[in-house]
Amino acid sequence: MSLAPRVVLVHRTTEYEELVAHHGTHGQAAFFLSSRGRDIEEVAERHRRTRRALAEVTAAIPLTWRQSRVERGDLDRFLFAPEDVVVVVGQDGLVANAAKYLSGQPVVGIDTDPGRNPGVLVRHRPRDAAKLLTAGAPAVDELTMVEAVADDSQRLVALNEIYVGAPGHQTARYRLGLDDHGGAAEAQASSGVLVGTGTGATGWVRSVWQERGSDLPLPRPTEDRLLWFVREAWPSPATGTSLVAGELPASAALHLTVESERLIAFGDGMESDALELTWGQSVRVGVYAERLRLVG
Repeated sequence: MSLAPRVVLVHRTTEYEELVAHHGTHGQAAFFLSSRGRDIEEVAERHRRTRRALAEVTAAIPLTWRQSRVERGDLDRFLFAPEDVVVVVGQDGLVANAAKYLSGQPVVGIDTDPGRNPGVLVRHRPRDAAKLLTAGAPAVDELTMVEAVADDSQRLVALNEIYVGAPGHQTARYRLGLDDHGGAAEAQASSGVLVGTGTGATGWVRSVWQERGSDLPLPRPTEDRLLWFVREAWPSPATGTSLVAGELPASAALHLTVESERLIAFGDGMESDALELTWGQSVRVGVYAERLRLVG
């Protein structure tokens, strides 16, 4: 006997909840915000919209289906099952936060604050949930992801981008090479290396691409191609700047060997969930074999 589908609602603690938890009461949180020129009612209203969205989506789940909830901070401890349908209720970034823990489950992004969120990944409104959940096999976009694998088997996956560099904005020292350079590598000192997907091309990667005036075409979110940039490479007698940008097809990878006491690699801005890399270790960054299956 097969199990009924399980809907996993992914959400995050709201700014209002964080403020009240930190300051103790609504009144104290209101006083804190007013002393900084902000009105707590604006924050509270966004909190209410989020709670209404969660309630509306929960009510749309068929009665015979199973359901579960997971808060963003608990994603790394939550066990997703193959038959799950993942419904992310919140901002675009919350979809990226969840993506690294999935393995092919369909994802429905529900926007709790239209007009404030870009809506690139949270494409639907709470009122659409019932139709999306009961429509059978939904049409999905298979979004490319990026993966970093260290030589000690540590692995990191991200939807937008992976950054490799020194913690605390110090200079990162390493040797950088590409699969198609015949094993040649260049010693570099820089502010780090950024490798991004087509989804990431709407955020940090696009910012670097635009600032650099790059003529590399930005990848589409479903395209098996990544862009990479070395940030602020420093030329010296011992370090070069000939490898500072490029693209990676699915068959290629960027290789980095650490020549600093400590570097880190993190994805989608989550520095708290980072790979720790020490002197002499190497890491390979390229297209991830899995895709995020986002319901269109």
